This record gives sequence, structure tokens and C-alpha cells, in this order.
Amino acid sequence: MDTWRNRANPGASSLKSSVSWAQAERRKSDLRREPAKEEPQRILVVDDNLDNVEIIEARLTSRGYLIESAANGEEALRRIHEAPPHLVLLDVMMPLLDGFEVSRRIKRDPSLPFIPVILVTARGETEDKVEGLDAGADDYLTKPINFPELEARVRSMLRIKRLQDELDRNNRQLEDVNRQLTRLSITDGLTGLFNHRHAHELLREEYERCRRSGESMAVIMFDLDQFKELNDTHGHPTGDAILSDTARILLKTAREIDMIGRYGGEEFIAILPGADEDSAARFAERVRATVESHIFRDEGREIRMTISAGVAASQGTELPHPDELIRQADRALYEAKETGRNQAIRSSDLPAGKG
Repeated sequence: MDTWRNRANPGASSLKSSVSWAQAERRKSDLRREPAKEEPQRILVVDDNLDNVEIIEARLTSRGYLIESAANGEEALRRIHEAPPHLVLLDVMMPLLDGFEVSRRIKRDPSLPFIPVILVTARGETEDKVEGLDAGADDYLTKPINFPELEARVRSMLRIKRLQDELDRNNRQLEDVNRQLTRLSITDGLTGLFNHRHAHELLREEYERCRRSGESMAVIMFDLDQFKELNDTHGHPTGDAILSDTARILLKTAREIDMIGRYGGEEFIAILPGADEDSAARFAERVRATVESHIFRDEGREIRMTISAGVAASQGTELPHPDELIRQADRALYEAKETGRNQAIRSSDLPAGKG
């Protein structure tokens, strides 16, 4: 009979399996929606009277809070720095450091997260409350303690703590995003060097700094030789790999204070603060020699490249405008390309009429 039934309805067993699978998936979905259990919220009770601590601990522990205690202000500060609690219940009248001073130190410490502070004291005059709030306390509770009021204030402060922590997390994420956007806005996506626009901004800033300080500066324009032919022969991905390798060579050769950018296409710019023409020419020659001896590799191919450079620098106390420095370096680069490539030429060495 069972065999007949299955033949008559061959989908019966698969339907049953499908139902079981669907139920299991719904259960998984329900589990995913269930909020993760939060760790117990830790409350630091600071009071030199052990009886007070035990009474508060018994009440708040029964409400699911994890209670820690400190007998004086110095111990409280030490515990707070070791493991910041979610909330501090702080007695005002204590030896060594009173509650007002402990509250001030907590709130003034930039290394600590936001920690709500509730002052607990028998001093209920308005002046005392004002002094406590001016010391940075977030709330004020007078003795004898009304426990429903205590619990309500604790819940309120912990709610504010959660909101503040969430705000801090969001702000940190926003800062991270802004840093990434800033980095993306000033760097070349392929090489990681400064992009054309930011290289010009840096050059203008460095020009103003050198003009005020009287220092020299230099600009070098680099251009990979016969790069178009390389792209036509091997394709743009290979060209991109060679551009990235060249960028690494430039960065490795540069000093920490030098600024390297991709000027466009296969062209690069180096801004050298405090460099005269001789030191800039030596830098350009080191880059040229390194590129010439470097074996560029891409997809199993080994490729040799050369690079040309044009060098321009301030002469003595004369500091050309940034646009003029780039023009001089560009003309020197053009001369290097026109007279054989794979060389670095100084702007001051250009024939008359070409400088």
C-alpha cells in the first residue's frame, strides 16, 4: 500500500522534505533576527562606606547590572583607567579625593570614553548640586536613596551612554570615510602617487614656504620613453604595470620630504624642497639609471624601459613662480626627448632661446 501511494503521488516525499527545509530556514531567519545578548552593564560604585556599597550592589545586581566598587577617589580613577565602566555612582564626601574632583578628572581625561557620572550625597542644597554639575557630573542623587528613583536615573544615564557611544562610533566611521575620500581625491588611482591637481597644490604651497624661508626648491619632470609603442605592442594592462613599477622606483629614490606625483599619462613630477639644481640633477640621474637597469615583468614577459627627465630649480636667491618652474622643467624634458631620450637635462643647460 505504501509503495502504491508513493507511485500515485511521487511528489509526496519531496513535498514533506520541502516543508521541513522551509521550517528550518524560517527558524534560521528567526534566530538571525533575535538580538544578540548584550554583556552586563558595569557600574562602578564609589563610596568609603561599605554598608552603602553593599546595599546599592544588592539592589542593582538584582536588576542584572554588574557591580564593581572602589573605597576612595584614587582607587576609582585607577579602576576607571584599567577598565572604563558604563556608569559611575560617586559619593561626594570621601577621603583623599572628594567626588567633585574625581568627576572633574574623569570628564577632563581625553583618553576615556563618555562615562556618565551620578553624584550621590546627603548634601542636597542647590549650591551643592550646582557644584557637582559644574564638576562634570551628569546627574545628582541625594541620600537617603530612593531606590526606584535610583534605578530610573541609572536607566536614563545608561540610555544616554548607549546613544553617545553610538554617536561616537558613527563619527569615527564618518571620519574614516572622510579620510578615504580625501586620499582618493588627492591620489592617482593606478600608482598611488599624488594626482595632477594635488601636485600643483603642493607645488604652490612649497613655493610660498620657500619664498618666506629663502630656501631653494627644484622640480623634475619625468617621462617614460616610447610608452605609446609599448601600449600598442603589449596592451594597456602591461603599460599600467610599468607605470606602477616606475612609481615605486620614484618613491624609493625620493627623500621623505620629497613629493612625487603622476602628472598625466606616462609623465611624473617630483617636487624637491630645499634642493638646488645639482642635487635635483643627481636625483633625476638616479631615477634614470634605476629605470634603465630595472626589468619590468608582466604576465611572464620581461620588458626594458628608459626614462627622460627635465630639471629646473631656483638659482641663488631667485625663486621662479611655480608655473615658470614647471615650464622650465618641461622644456628641459622636451630637449631630453628630442636629443636621444634616456637622459636628464637641466634647464640651465638648454641652448640659448630654449630655456
